Amino acid sequence: MANHKSALKRIRSSETKRLLNRYQHKTARNTIKKLRDMTDKKEAEKLYPEVTSMIDKLAKKNIIHANKAANLKSNLAKHVASL
Repeated sequence: MANHKSALKRIRSSETKRLLNRYQHKTARNTIKKLRDMTDKKEAEKLYPEVTSMIDKLAKKNIIHANKAANLKSNLAKHVASL
């Protein structure tokens, strides 16, 4: 176990951040799945900006890699265009 105040605080803060990152990542994954399952082009075009915004935020906070974010956005844009 940690012996210093700062180490104890680091444990608490990293756990809080881990939970928040996990929540944001899971939420984004669910909306991506929702977008991929859509068949209506108008609804998909409406949801696409929200999803790309979520993906960009994850990449900005280093929850996912920037290249992965670019690949996800590209594939989703292709999917929406093909509807």
